[in-house]
Amino acid sequence: MPEVIFTGPAGRLEGRFHPSKQRGAPIAVILHPHPQFGGTMNNQIVYNLYYTFAERGFSVLRFNFRGVGRSQGNFDHGTGELSDAAAALDWVQGINPEARACWIAGVSFGSWIGMQLLMRRPEIEGFISIAPPANRFDYSFLAPCPSSGLFVHGDQDRVAPLKEVMGLIEKLKTQRGIQIEHAVVQGANHFFENRVDELIEEVGNYLDRRLDNPVRLPTPARAKKGTED
Repeated sequence: MPEVIFTGPAGRLEGRFHPSKQRGAPIAVILHPHPQFGGTMNNQIVYNLYYTFAERGFSVLRFNFRGVGRSQGNFDHGTGELSDAAAALDWVQGINPEARACWIAGVSFGSWIGMQLLMRRPEIEGFISIAPPANRFDYSFLAPCPSSGLFVHGDQDRVAPLKEVMGLIEKLKTQRGIQIEHAVVQGANHFFENRVDELIEEVGNYLDRRLDNPVRLPTPARAKKGTED
């Protein structure tokens, strides 16, 4: 799981990159929760999403937005972070020019950034959106949503209540040509405390359906609770 440093719009960005050994492997970029509320690339959910994609043959990157960890710059209320995400995707594509597919996954604030990137980059063919805060950020730009994907929410989420997200999901489901799936993890709050395993199982099952049950690949053992640093 090599540490990587790549150039972003506000300076260097710090990440972790798992290159697939398969030629033409798909790529995925994982986006962390809100930087001002403790979100980093070592967030437990981000960490587990990273391995969920890696185990299915993806070359996958997770990184710190500007101003987080060793990434340079300062928090920019979403505008700069979207530019960071675009730079991250550019970097992954640059070292994987033969990648046959591209996915984006985000957690909370990261899901909002990821869905905006989805609208700007037509090569992104799949997304995972975890606990999207539809009550706090404007998702009206998804008109229409260009790619199929999965939303996952906890039924005990008080930060981004389920009812607020359902309006967004039902709107997206009416669009032709894409398929939006939605999973609810029972007993889970916004941070999926004590429910991360159930969350990752939902994501893994979805990826297996979309990818037609890929062969699982060995990856380095995961540290407990996603805190290897």
